[in-house]
Amino acid sequence: MMRTTIENSTHIYWVVRLQSGDVEAFEWLYSTYKYQITANLLKLLKSPQMVEDMLHDIFLKIWENRVDIDPNRSFGAYLYRIASNMVTDSYRKSCRNRDYRDYLTAVSEISYQHIDQLLDNKERKELLDRALQRLSPQCRQVFELCKIEGRSYQEVSDLLNISTNTISTHLTRANKKMQLFLTDPVNLPYLLLFFWIR
Repeated sequence: MMRTTIENSTHIYWVVRLQSGDVEAFEWLYSTYKYQITANLLKLLKSPQMVEDMLHDIFLKIWENRVDIDPNRSFGAYLYRIASNMVTDSYRKSCRNRDYRDYLTAVSEISYQHIDQLLDNKERKELLDRALQRLSPQCRQVFELCKIEGRSYQEVSDLLNISTNTISTHLTRANKKMQLFLTDPVNLPYLLLFFWIR
């Protein structure tokens, strides 16, 4: 949902003040975004201490780079990009540690309820396509019809002339294969694309 003109004007006002070193503007932006960023970081990092440390680092970077922020562009998008890059860096460092990588894999649960939001972003769509290529043709077709198009099991059953139990089996296999694809250490940073939904 797009922000209203008033909301855009308000954010531009605070970002312009932030650029000039206004501490009150920094505090306003921090209090406006901290809960949403914290919730997303917690989904990704699973550690309140790591989240607290990273939240501090994110806003420190915002303060240090305040003069480079374009007030006419979305501050939220800028903030989320910084957070995403920091989490990706954290994952890359953590992937060197096998125990932590195993922990991340164990706790990662991919949610497909927001597939429509993934398709709004070209990078996310490309990642989803790469993951879907790992599936058998019928498994992929069932996944696309149910999860992307939002059709019911019964609709897909009638369309493909297969039972709803077969559909359930295909979706279970698809979810497992896609989860393996996304939790592979090579693809671990891309996990952000699925979790980082505002």
